[in-house]
Amino acid sequence: MDVLLAFLLRLAGGLAAGMAVLPARQVTSGYYRNNLYVLLGCHLLAGLAAWRLKTPAAAWCATGAVLSYLGAVCWLYEQRRAGRLALWLLAAIALAGAWTAQRPWQYQVAGHVSSAGARNVQLAAALRWCEAPLSGALVGGSVAAMLLGHWYLNAPGMQLAPLVRLLRWLLACVVLRAAASAVSAWAAWGLGVPAGEAWFLALRWGIGLAGTLVLLVMAGRSLGVPNTQSATGILYVAVIAAFAGELLALLLAGRHAFAL
Repeated sequence: MDVLLAFLLRLAGGLAAGMAVLPARQVTSGYYRNNLYVLLGCHLLAGLAAWRLKTPAAAWCATGAVLSYLGAVCWLYEQRRAGRLALWLLAAIALAGAWTAQRPWQYQVAGHVSSAGARNVQLAAALRWCEAPLSGALVGGSVAAMLLGHWYLNAPGMQLAPLVRLLRWLLACVVLRAAASAVSAWAAWGLGVPAGEAWFLALRWGIGLAGTLVLLVMAGRSLGVPNTQSATGILYVAVIAAFAGELLALLLAGRHAFAL
């Protein structure tokens, strides 16, 4: 249940941020309005999980649900500035909820460790604060891109610039997430994380990071044709890859307390 709560809050925050970075004047308001209802559902489901776990994150989930509805009303009446502000606030609220629901640092060093080992512990603990925003940007941003690609079927006259911008933003998120995971893995191996997890790490990085990166590049190449339908189909697969990778990362982090 705690994995579900963390994943939903990261997804909600990343989806809100992904929509907020788009040039609002080049995207029809229906895209924002419909997807704010998706955010409303994410916050409600996360709130149920938080209530079941009796965690303070439930308050953030309730606030996010109310703001999602208000944001949808803003876009219904074409209040773009207020609607965009609501998206940034939703991203911040979801991130605060994800940090609140995050498991406390529980890694215990057995016996004496060198100064290098102590630095590894401090580094890994610091990287855990980066895990939620980077993970959320990846899973939520990929969903935002996929839904935007699908929206071109409803508004074929829209420019391609918004989707191109979102794909570039996603590529940067993948690179940053990969860098943070690599540094955290280096710190974990320096402290003797069991090598038996290598298979899961390979799946996590191969599918969730390398696979997602390749798929995003392919989607960008499809837009160069341009072919939004092919790009949208590729983005569907990218969403699956990102979800699988980040769920594996959550399970590994819960087992070893490292943001892998």
